[in-house]
Amino acid sequence: DVLLESGGVATLPDGRIAVCTRRGDVYIIENALMENGTPPRFTLFATGLHEALGLAYKDDALYTAQRGELTKLMDTNGDGKADVYETVYAWPLSGHYHEYSFGPKIAPDGSFFVTGNVAFGDEEWWRGESRVPWRGWTMHIAADGSSMEPWATGMRSPCGLGMIDGEFFYDDNQGDWQGSGGIFHVTKGSFTGHPAGLRWTGDAKSPVKLTTQQLYARVDPRQIRRDGQMVKPENIQNEEHPRFLYEIRQEFPEVRLPAVWLPHGVLGISNSEIITDDTNGKFGPFAGQILVGDQGQSKIMRVVLEKVKGEYQGVAFDFRSGFQSGVLRMNWAHDGSLFAGLTNRGWGSAGRTTSGMQRLLWTG
Repeated sequence: DVLLESGGVATLPDGRIAVCTRRGDVYIIENALMENGTPPRFTLFATGLHEALGLAYKDDALYTAQRGELTKLMDTNGDGKADVYETVYAWPLSGHYHEYSFGPKIAPDGSFFVTGNVAFGDEEWWRGESRVPWRGWTMHIAADGSSMEPWATGMRSPCGLGMIDGEFFYDDNQGDWQGSGGIFHVTKGSFTGHPAGLRWTGDAKSPVKLTTQQLYARVDPRQIRRDGQMVKPENIQNEEHPRFLYEIRQEFPEVRLPAVWLPHGVLGISNSEIITDDTNGKFGPFAGQILVGDQGQSKIMRVVLEKVKGEYQGVAFDFRSGFQSGVLRMNWAHDGSLFAGLTNRGWGSAGRTTSGMQRLLWTG
């Protein structure tokens, strides 16, 4: 009777699988591989969290990003349930429903990367807003939680995080200012295209110096009113002289272009987890390649990256469709199979069930 609306998946050193849910629970799954036809066993490890949308394991603890904080969960008495819920680092909230937080991803030095969704406007319900710091940003949190440095901005709905060759990447969900999904290499001080987070670039801690005013002097924000109502930009017909992201980069060097575009409606509509195939051939001939999930189309894409003169570029392929719900999170089992944590969370998905976990195996 577990409703497993998966928000994060982590593999423990002993092979058990940990899953957090958007309903605020964390389960530990024993025998997730269902060996010899025996069923798995679910244990409720933690509960009472606020829409946990990421999970990572480090040093005998699980870490998850809730709405307003990065939380450390520990079982100190060995009874199989968390008895420590420790705030590693907290950030502001406005209370808007769309202020999801994603992560963490753990860097080689043990520090954490977490991203924050934007809110939406009132009259302009489609327009992303950063109502409080650091919405629309990537936050880089020290391993001990003692400090946070704003890392980059330009994010709209940065659901998909990944560490590739020790460096941080993310993908966005298509929407205002983000015409399609894409995988970005997010260096410190990057701006990836959505202007909401520029509201905070005057802060002394901000590594991004581009301002909203500077950007809007070169790019029309398309805030047009007709018949007393704001017009959604995509409904402006026959627009002349649109500005493209690569053109803006020529004027503002902090602009980052995707290493790979994931064409909207073809390779996903709401891209999610980014992971590297580090199974040493257990999952097939894809070693070192990247897998990217998609929530809306309930599928996984495959990406091959290369680094040329310090910049990443690559190519993307459709890989595997037909999951029972939206693919939000992924992680490797010890046998080299892939666990996909699934949810549609009311957003809808090509897979018609609301949630679940599925396992993907290479068969040759």
